[in-house]
Amino acid sequence: MGTIDISYYNLLVGLLLLAIPFFYLWKFKTGLLKPAVIGTLRMIIQLFLIGMYLKYLFLWNNPFINFLWVVVMIFVAGQTALVRTQLKRSILLIPITVGFFCSVVLIGFYFIGGVLQLDNIFSAQYFIPIFGILMGNMLSSNVIALNTYYSGLKREQQLYRYLLGNGATRQEAQAPFIRQAIIKSFSPLIANIAVMGLVAFPGTMIGQILGGSSPNVAIKYQMMIMVITFAASMLSLMITISLASRRSFDAYGKLLEVTKESKK
Repeated sequence: MGTIDISYYNLLVGLLLLAIPFFYLWKFKTGLLKPAVIGTLRMIIQLFLIGMYLKYLFLWNNPFINFLWVVVMIFVAGQTALVRTQLKRSILLIPITVGFFCSVVLIGFYFIGGVLQLDNIFSAQYFIPIFGILMGNMLSSNVIALNTYYSGLKREQQLYRYLLGNGATRQEAQAPFIRQAIIKSFSPLIANIAVMGLVAFPGTMIGQILGGSSPNVAIKYQMMIMVITFAASMLSLMITISLASRRSFDAYGKLLEVTKESKK
């Protein structure tokens, strides 16, 4: 049995459920009603556009076009990270782009070629969704971690200088701040992993079951999705911080001004 299609009328009926959160956002004057409405409209438009171009990507199934799309995703993710972290382009752009690219290629191809063992590793049916999942998770984890890392360095510069003054290398002095960044970024993911299948049924697994896959197949895919997103997010973060740190300090180990000046 295949997936039951949702007509546009029924989709509109389903969207009426948004009246519940929108009402309470308005009632309690949270200031979030406008962002929620705009965000929802953007989501709807973007997903319809994604559906249109994915249709042609799957139809063409061209390795060059598929890989080009991944490059576009990396570029967009890098720009999004710049906006969300408010870090200077000269500090973050190259590190996060390299981190994303290396991680998504290494982990993505390892999974598609080594685990799934597809004859065509650029098959759009697997290549586009897998790389898209990796990019989304890497972006969110990197933004949280980088914000935590640099805010910690700015807030506790005395600790950083104290460690340097007592013989610590620059990497050793940065370690406490990297530790906090990892904890802040990955604690929710680890907590989610711990209750997966017991408290919550994840989206990938539900999607495959609704699409007609057996529960056993869906479970194995979900298990691997969590593993590769965990691995790719951690690898991209370590690459990004390693490269960004080299641009963040002067020759004497002093933290430079890494954030953009806020416009008044």
